[in-house]
Amino acid sequence: MTPFLTLDGLAAPLEGRNVDTDQIIPARFLKKRRGEYADYLFYDLRFDAEQHPREDFVLNQAAFQGANVLVCDENFGCGSSREAAVYAMVDFGIKSILAPSFGDIFYNNCLKNGVLPIVLPSAVLKGLRLELTQAPAKNISAKNTPASERQIGLRITIDLKDCTVGGEYFKQPLHFEIDPFWQECLIKGVDEIALTLGYVEQIQQYEQKARENQPWLAP
Repeated sequence: MTPFLTLDGLAAPLEGRNVDTDQIIPARFLKKRRGEYADYLFYDLRFDAEQHPREDFVLNQAAFQGANVLVCDENFGCGSSREAAVYAMVDFGIKSILAPSFGDIFYNNCLKNGVLPIVLPSAVLKGLRLELTQAPAKNISAKNTPASERQIGLRITIDLKDCTVGGEYFKQPLHFEIDPFWQECLIKGVDEIALTLGYVEQIQQYEQKARENQPWLAP
């Protein structure tokens, strides 16, 4: 995994409560290999029956091309435990997801695969999604600004060390909570096994001392 310290990302609003893992990655694509899931993220939402991109789906819109932060609604990632839902996020380039609540298994799968799930108040995210929806039109129509310099979306700034979310929408950065263990894993870019192996010297020292102090426990 890539270490996650700070992120200055383009945010995209995704409406709808209870977006489940079958919507994130339909079951018929679960046999793909890691690295091959990008084209299938939200497949049935992104494409119509003839496999043409749906113009009304946010990630197909020009203003949100390259978005790597999703701003979602309640209970995002509920449903089955398929880890491929997170693989698809990673392969597509999504690095963080903001929501009022998450499906528990999806939340933990995000942490294990380098995607930062952030819980923020529902009212805050509702306002942010509205602002994101309106931002492209506001910025594109901005006067006295050359077209080449106009922004087409809003950027979100995430600092994992300080556990804050900020950016042009926020009057001041908002604090979020994360388990210190997973915070360390994400900052170092490792999963729980790799993190444990990083302490192998200390583990060996502890085991040696335990054998010396309690020899009757040693085989």
